[in-house]
Amino acid sequence: MIRPHPARWFELLVARDDTTLALAALAATGAVELEARSGALPPDGFADLRPLLQQFDALAQRYRAFWPADRLQASAFPEPPQVSLRRSLETVRAWALQAEALILRWQQAEGQRAELARWRAVVAQLDDGVVDLAQAAAAGAPLRVRLFVWPAGGEPEAATGPLVRSFQDQGMHYSLALGDAQQLESLAQQAVALKGQSYELPPWLGRDRAANQAAIEARLQAARASEAAARAELAALADRHGLRSALADAGRLQWVLDNVQALESGPLFTWISGWTSLRDPAALEQAVEDSGARALLRLAPPPPGTRAPLLLDNPAWARPFEVFSRALGMPSGTEADASVLLAVAVPLMFGYMFGDVGQGLVIAAAGYALRRRWPLARLFIAGGLSAAVFGLLFGSVFSMHLLHPGWIAPLDDPLAVLVAPLVGGAVLLTSGLLLAAVQAHWRGEFARWLASDAGLLVCYLGLVSGLAWTPGWLLAAAGAAWFCLGHGVLERRVLAGFTALAELVERLLQILINTLSFARVGAFALAHAGLSSAIVALMDAAGHPVAAAAVLVVGNLIVIVLEGLVVSIQTTRLVLFEFFARFLEAQGRVFRPLPPPPSSLQESPS
Repeated sequence: MIRPHPARWFELLVARDDTTLALAALAATGAVELEARSGALPPDGFADLRPLLQQFDALAQRYRAFWPADRLQASAFPEPPQVSLRRSLETVRAWALQAEALILRWQQAEGQRAELARWRAVVAQLDDGVVDLAQAAAAGAPLRVRLFVWPAGGEPEAATGPLVRSFQDQGMHYSLALGDAQQLESLAQQAVALKGQSYELPPWLGRDRAANQAAIEARLQAARASEAAARAELAALADRHGLRSALADAGRLQWVLDNVQALESGPLFTWISGWTSLRDPAALEQAVEDSGARALLRLAPPPPGTRAPLLLDNPAWARPFEVFSRALGMPSGTEADASVLLAVAVPLMFGYMFGDVGQGLVIAAAGYALRRRWPLARLFIAGGLSAAVFGLLFGSVFSMHLLHPGWIAPLDDPLAVLVAPLVGGAVLLTSGLLLAAVQAHWRGEFARWLASDAGLLVCYLGLVSGLAWTPGWLLAAAGAAWFCLGHGVLERRVLAGFTALAELVERLLQILINTLSFARVGAFALAHAGLSSAIVALMDAAGHPVAAAAVLVVGNLIVIVLEGLVVSIQTTRLVLFEFFARFLEAQGRVFRPLPPPPSSLQESPS
């Protein structure tokens, strides 16, 4: 479970015209990474697809907004990719020829709706009889009235012409301005500089606000009806031309070109090879069979010289903690994946620094609510529950001491609060050294580890235990002698033993400093207790129950957000730079599955 295992090599012999069909079926499993065998080249004809796809992209820039986005179904009849793509282009061009008039109607209706919404906002701000918009629209030289609109927040320079009315609505600033042509042109330039525009008054608006609003609503209804009719006719046109199938075929071919760098291909067959994370080959075989591709699957030893991508194999409750290993890279085949250990250690560190029942449950609830949108939120479920447990031990509930501490109130005995994480840190770092021993065994180098680094482990344990147990110093001395003598024996040189002493001192200093770093866990626990005391003091000083409740709520929110960020950073730092430094180099190859095809397919050609 703690050792990554390699993905399995597979080979698929597929009828040439079914290549895209088979590739899409493999990608849909989410468990396949392609890797062509040595000497493979891009399939014949793929280079010819690029000019055709460029033509398709040019059409997409103009028409994508008007293409159907749902129920895209690629065709399932095998044919060469060039034939499929040319047919898609012909379909799109035929559709576009008839769609232009409908698109123009759609765009005009959209423009009308935007204009009418703008004038609806203006009319709503004008009282009856204040401004006769029809008279203003018909006004000639020397004075005219225009509407200026720009995003709220920007202010023009002082206008030389009087502003009839200014207001803001839905993040936009509106101004009806009266002035001569020069004054209005100056204001128009300022509006453009503020990313706004100027508009002429429509002649169909009058003096009566209710009549104006009725006219606007009638025109809006007509614009909506025109837009809906254009949409419906475009949808029917897409169905008549089979546009969805053409778009899906072109999108799938683009996906193949983007994700398939090389394949072994002959006149009749294509050889698809790579890696799969599925342990049961039947699932992969079933996916290809369901696609309808004519193919034969074989699981075989990987070709000589290939380097298999690696997979982590953890129980579901430990998988969220794989993020720590992956932050440095993928452990190699002879390196340990410590996710199961971290699934215990990380919540303990987080919870110790954040020991509060109420705050911990809030964090756990937030993590549970966000777990699908933000996978990292799963870490906060365990961290929050751990914080609630430590809250019981510290007697803290939403910063108040409502419970008798199950262990100790942090501010009553700060030394004990600081020492406990040091012991936990020493245990975690010792686990890292033991994982290094396991890795040496996997590499066939356990005897070498036993003759050298085992002495470092004994020396470290002796130094740590010597602070409370006097014989520990003798154990440390024995470990130092073990390390130095072991190096001398391994290198068969007496001088090597003396050289090893310098290495021992350096490595011991590093691990001892790493151990002291865990004191920050206790320091943050004390800081959390101090903030909690400050919140309680402010509540007592509030003098009113409502004010005290507000202080309690705001104070706890600040603690949850601020300390949640700080505690997360400190926990991550201790794992990445103190713990992983003992054993992990992350030299493995990450498994990168082929991304799924762009639409749900009943697959097709290539």
